Amino acid sequence: MATQSVGVSWISGLVFKAEANGFNILLDADEKAGGTNQGPRPKTLLLASLGGCTGMDVISILKKMHISPEFFNVRVEGEVTEEHPKHFTRIHLIYEFRGKDLPLEQLQKAITLSQEKYCGVSATLRKSVVITSEIRIIS
Repeated sequence: MATQSVGVSWISGLVFKAEANGFNILLDADEKAGGTNQGPRPKTLLLASLGGCTGMDVISILKKMHISPEFFNVRVEGEVTEEHPKHFTRIHLIYEFRGKDLPLEQLQKAITLSQEKYCGVSATLRKSVVITSEIRIIS
């Protein structure tokens, strides 16, 4: 079994620096929570990780299907509890495409393959969070 690791170092206040794959990402809290707003929040990065993981899968699968959208975006919306520990209860993925003659059935197939077979972030989250999705074709 492979192991992955990330170093997360405290800088000051509530600012932390995550070092992942040779890249640095600052994390911070908003000012209402005592932070200085120098970086995204950890839960927000979790949503970004899911969007990036499934987005990479979808583009890779579509490429194999010889489908090239002009534009592709994944919007990720998460519902968070009010009580502590505040956590996601539901995550909704909106796959936005633009292009000529995009076959909806093939787009859905690529998304389903990502969500059910390839995206490790989705597989991890799906154990505790309801994940739903939709496709939007932008004209």
